[in-house]
Amino acid sequence: MADSSRGGTRGVEPRDSNAIRHPEMAAGGYASNNGTVEFYQRVVAVLPQDGVVLDLGAGRGSDFEGDHGAWHHWLIQLGKRHSCRIGADIDPIVQTHAYLDQAVVIEAGQPLPFPDQSFDLVLCDWVLEHVDDPNQFVAEIRRVLKVGGWFCARTPNRWSYFSVGARLLKSRLGNRLLRLLQAHRPETDKFPKYYRLNTLGAIHQYLPATLWTNATYTHNPDPGYAGNSSAFYHLIELYQRLIPKTLGTVILIFARRLG
Repeated sequence: MADSSRGGTRGVEPRDSNAIRHPEMAAGGYASNNGTVEFYQRVVAVLPQDGVVLDLGAGRGSDFEGDHGAWHHWLIQLGKRHSCRIGADIDPIVQTHAYLDQAVVIEAGQPLPFPDQSFDLVLCDWVLEHVDDPNQFVAEIRRVLKVGGWFCARTPNRWSYFSVGARLLKSRLGNRLLRLLQAHRPETDKFPKYYRLNTLGAIHQYLPATLWTNATYTHNPDPGYAGNSSAFYHLIELYQRLIPKTLGTVILIFARRLG
């Protein structure tokens, strides 16, 4: 599993730089295309009061670090609607996550150590790109979800500009370019990516309508791979406005388990 910063599109520029490009940040502290707000406000909307949440791939909780504004912080705490938030990850660093009620270290490819229908919501933030076996992964999520429970995930689109670029730049030169464009990205947040559950077609294949109510859609958040280049930033923005939805930068998965 993965920390929320592994392979994500979180912007890496200072908030002051974002504020110049997004004057609306003066009202609430977030940009109109803030990907975290877009995702988590819907997670909070579907989470029942006092729900039990499995944060699968919780990592160390890096999304809670830094000053992203009060609204951002409230949302990633799930509006404090949950009664219990259990974090699970193959990386023992999950045990340092300060915002979990319980942290569990799991084994990749093995059944989740939870009884059937344990959770009202399963959350996966920047995790699906690291999934090697989609059939086993989705089956385990469905097993531990209660009937009527929600699977909520944010993941890169396999065909987005930065996912394609990441696959093309698997080299020493590519790694140097990535460090240039995302200078604040920790080295420890690099994990194998398979992109087997990272297209709209794959989502509908592995979460079929006979088993899930699917409300998945794509989103183009604030460009996070523009480095300090304003021209490159606006070029990515233009590209994201012109591309079809199937090439949207990020896939936001909201699927409800049927009986």
